Amino acid sequence: MKIAHLILTYTNPQLTERLIKAIAHPQFDFYIHVDKKFSIEPYLYLRKYPNVYFIKDREDVRWAGYNTIKATFKCIKEIVATGIEYEYINFMSGQDYPLKSAEYMLNFFEHNKGKQFIEYQSIERVWVEAQPRITKYHFTNFTFKGRHRLEWLINKLTPKRSLPLDLKPYGKAMFWMMNPERAMYVVNYVENNPQLERFFLLTWGSDEFVFQTVLMNSPYKNELVNNDYRYIDWSAGGAHPKVLNLSDLEALKKTEDLFARKVNAEKSGKLLDELDNFISQSAQAATT
Repeated sequence: MKIAHLILTYTNPQLTERLIKAIAHPQFDFYIHVDKKFSIEPYLYLRKYPNVYFIKDREDVRWAGYNTIKATFKCIKEIVATGIEYEYINFMSGQDYPLKSAEYMLNFFEHNKGKQFIEYQSIERVWVEAQPRITKYHFTNFTFKGRHRLEWLINKLTPKRSLPLDLKPYGKAMFWMMNPERAMYVVNYVENNPQLERFFLLTWGSDEFVFQTVLMNSPYKNELVNNDYRYIDWSAGGAHPKVLNLSDLEALKKTEDLFARKVNAEKSGKLLDELDNFISQSAQAATT
């Protein structure tokens, strides 16, 4: 069973290297998308690893903008175009870090073939605070002068928006693990319906609801498992999760999640050292 780990990053190439080394395995390939706003040069030394590949058609990713979805679509298409038969694509960021060994992950995917792992909630009934992301116009993906004023004016003068094609909105977290066929279903569905792509372009945080909305309105909705197996601490409040540190170690050891986010090289350095030891010891215990 082969797995494609897809990493969207712009931050720290050494942290990306550390992530790769932590779960290096002959059955794992790593595809790295470096935000087009940033130079790819600092990352290119990672080519020394035979299972590391760089996404060629890079996108200028904008936080909460539709370009994040465009980048994800480009990555999925490049992975599929390789012709390699991957069982899963694991979509993550450069600030994720593994909590389990490569062998543990392979066993997890083997025992869950046919399931797609992504968090979702109904935006109409449960995640109601996300409704304005869809019902209002947002120019987050643009940088022209006066966009905030124009956005305010348009929303004042126009009625609430609703999704085309009678789709019911679902969403939650950005990252997921699914087989390439279902990922390409989302790509093709959106790109073959221009009215839907135009709608998503003028939303906020589309990366947190495009995949959920398309799949939950598809024939494949019963394959979805409402879990992305990421340990995330939102206790700090605001739009960004807490940067994990050594105080989180015990909780991370106990979780069944496969990855933690988010981490960085400075604040999380000691934690990552301990996680490396924990993963190594767990792998050794499993083999004996």
